[in-house]
Amino acid sequence: MRRINRVAVAAMVILGAFAGFAVPAFAQSVTAYEGARLIVGDGKVIEMGTLVVDGTKIVQAGAAADVRVPGDAKRVNLAGKTVMPMIIDTHVHLTQTRDGLIRDLRARAYYGVSAALSMGTDPYELLDIRGQAIPGAARYLSAGRGITMPEPGRTTAPHWITTEAEGRKVVEELAWHKVDMVKIWVDTRDGKYKKLSPGIYAAIIDEAHQRGLRVSAHIFDLEDGKGLMRAGVDALAHGVRDKDIDDETVAMFKQRPNLILTPNLPERGVKVDLGWLKASLPAEEYARLESVNFDRPTAQHFFGIQARNLAKLNAAGVRITLGTDGNRPWGPHEEMQDMVVAGMTPMQVIVAATRNSAEFLRIADAGTLQAGKSADFIMLDANPLDDITNTRRISAVILRGAPVDRAQPVR
Repeated sequence: MRRINRVAVAAMVILGAFAGFAVPAFAQSVTAYEGARLIVGDGKVIEMGTLVVDGTKIVQAGAAADVRVPGDAKRVNLAGKTVMPMIIDTHVHLTQTRDGLIRDLRARAYYGVSAALSMGTDPYELLDIRGQAIPGAARYLSAGRGITMPEPGRTTAPHWITTEAEGRKVVEELAWHKVDMVKIWVDTRDGKYKKLSPGIYAAIIDEAHQRGLRVSAHIFDLEDGKGLMRAGVDALAHGVRDKDIDDETVAMFKQRPNLILTPNLPERGVKVDLGWLKASLPAEEYARLESVNFDRPTAQHFFGIQARNLAKLNAAGVRITLGTDGNRPWGPHEEMQDMVVAGMTPMQVIVAATRNSAEFLRIADAGTLQAGKSADFIMLDANPLDDITNTRRISAVILRGAPVDRAQPVR
């Protein structure tokens, strides 16, 4: 971990650059951030707002006229800035070593992500990290080892099962490890493998619910999505990907208001501007991204199916969260743009990425800029309600009341 004096020096550089003061905000216990547009995370916007932070918590948040700033508070002028809650990613696959995992969590904080749920590929011996507040690192949640049918040649990190009894036994093991979610895969991987049958996944869901756990399912096909909904699944970790959804699917979602959809949209298959990443990535990694950055009609078709499905379910009022799959710490910013391209408004996307994701992961003190919440927020140089890609224009990140060291990218 970085030594605290290094964090303090970095904070002076980061905050002093835009606020015009030399003492880092966390040097005093109470700091008032004033004059910014506050995107609360629940759909509300406060122009010329004030946030008062005491230690690691927000103690006041509102319009300047409604907030009483303590006389001894450090005051930070954020005129012209927009402040939003830090992003929460509900579907990632993090590195399976302790050092690598901590590096992943720090990289996420660098990009404004305060928490991430790793979905089904984690060794149990890493789960103790969930209870640690690592300076400059996002919170870690985990589904431990997920559940799928045997997939020879693919990762053996998940449990491979073939019977209902095996599924129930694995859920018992997951409950013992107190995982944050049960992850299952229901997918033939383009016809290469058998997938969990309705009888097996129904047994897993039933056992999980008996033990107070929820189940999130990786799906591909429409009919599997319907079967899982009938079996009581709690979340779909991908939207339907094989075809456009029908009216029955929309109706089934409406009948299940607590069912969560995490779209995990695929790449759009169009050339995009990656310049915003250049300074934060090693040259070879940036070059690799650019090498596949071109128009791909097949990918465009695949994105189109999922984008239309997301638009239909969003219009129907389905509860949507943000997830990125894989292990790209900057991925939420790409996903948010893709969700807007699919038809959601920037505000709807921000609510999905903040309040909805926090509530889904049962993180009670995150997701919105409200009194009593953890002081986790991003200061932006432009308004993402005008253009969602403005979430990438990060001036500073405050995590648990302290500035994240963004002087150097985490690599």
